[in-house]
Amino acid sequence: MHRKTNLTHLILVSVVFAGLTPLMVTVDAQAQIVFMSDRVWDDLQWEIYVMDTDGGNLRNLTNALGDDEYPSWSPDGKQIVFTADRSGKDWNRQIYVMDADGGNQRNLSDNEFEDWDPAWSPDGKRIAFVSLRDGNYDIYVMNADGSKPKNLTLKHGEDFSPAWSPDGKRIAFYSRRDGNFEIYVMGADGRNARNLTNHPAWDSSPSWSPDGKHIVFESQRGGVVGNLDIYVMDADGDNQRNLTNHPFKDWEPSWSPDGRRIVFVSDRAADANPDIYVMNADGSNPQNLTNHPEDDLAPAWFGPAFAVAPAGKTLTIWGRVKQVNR
Repeated sequence: MHRKTNLTHLILVSVVFAGLTPLMVTVDAQAQIVFMSDRVWDDLQWEIYVMDTDGGNLRNLTNALGDDEYPSWSPDGKQIVFTADRSGKDWNRQIYVMDADGGNQRNLSDNEFEDWDPAWSPDGKRIAFVSLRDGNYDIYVMNADGSKPKNLTLKHGEDFSPAWSPDGKRIAFYSRRDGNFEIYVMGADGRNARNLTNHPAWDSSPSWSPDGKHIVFESQRGGVVGNLDIYVMDADGDNQRNLTNHPFKDWEPSWSPDGRRIVFVSDRAADANPDIYVMNADGSNPQNLTNHPEDDLAPAWFGPAFAVAPAGKTLTIWGRVKQVNR
């Protein structure tokens, strides 16, 4: 009886597995990187592009009059929030949102002031952004539909580049409130802000690791004026270390959803223009993904936990990672 039960169980598992085989779930199947570029040189404007994580399958998403910049994915990957300068007025950038394919573009902030650099919360319900609407560069948060904007930093200095922690309880940003640009972290309600970097050099553009244990950022602390390197530190500011250590500029890092890689911008290529690069999380194996004569900036990585694709490579099934051969 026991052997019969085991045989029945084995047959059932085999049938279920066979049914899933054509639609195996792979971590990298739909992973994409969104970024801004001025590569259509005769238009002289920034557009939002998206590509696969190997640099392939490049698509232009915005293609509108005015500059479209600083994209950020919704947690489910269905939408992208970004900055748009489409009003024709000075100092009037706004927060827009669109579907992941570029459709259904609409203004979320829609006011007479300057709003930019949005970041979607991990639960998808809120968007943090920078605004000049109170006469100072402050971090704001609003609902994902643009309603109920609230100032979190309240004129404590110039505050930029909000980045949500993976649990949604904290926001990292950089600020000049102590006379020098440093990386800070505060509660998602704006309380208990504290300086993490405490260094005389310029530190900016924080990005959390997916497990919330580390923050990657750009810094000018290498001693060469105008140069930037990618650094990483523990989430409490300890253990700060240089990942790139390159004579050319490396900046705007963003962590991959699996925590294994970091996408960033560098001008280290022969033509010395900014391209999108990716490297391992320890700084090794940097690779140029865009390699284009015009500028590519502000990369942001999306990688779904469960993405449907043909079988093969690394599969994620019911929370387990399995290695399956073709």
